[in-house]
Amino acid sequence: MIRLVLVRHAKSDWGDPGLDDHDRPLNDRGMRDAPRMAARLAASGFRPDIILSSTALRARTTAEAFAAELDVAVSLDRELYGAPASSILAAAAATHAPAVMVVAHDPGMSALAARLSGEGIDHMPTCAVATFTWMQDDWDVATAVDPDSWTFDAPR
Repeated sequence: MIRLVLVRHAKSDWGDPGLDDHDRPLNDRGMRDAPRMAARLAASGFRPDIILSSTALRARTTAEAFAAELDVAVSLDRELYGAPASSILAAAAATHAPAVMVVAHDPGMSALAARLSGEGIDHMPTCAVATFTWMQDDWDVATAVDPDSWTFDAPR
């Protein structure tokens, strides 16, 4: 079985207009939502083998909240910053791990969630968690077919 969990980074802070986009931190809501959503995912019994994260501060901070709750290391991937759906899926598949979490950005996250859910998920709000499961053991096979099931959870 292959499981892919997509997590859009938690709500970021736009308070400093001079700050580079890559360096924007989470705002207060984001700091509350990330650990809360991580605990909800942990309560479902899911534990990834690896967490891939964009190098952007808001994504890294979100990934670290999930990593702390799930006791899994975070692997940073600069290519996930602003990545399209195809690159996000390719990064997950390249791990060859049976359970992968990716923390990244829109519009790529929403596009991938929509594609994998057959348009059942039309948008990934901040800190949303979408889980996709294939009854396959090979990422090449899994990524060529629709998932067998999916779930969606959001903080609001």
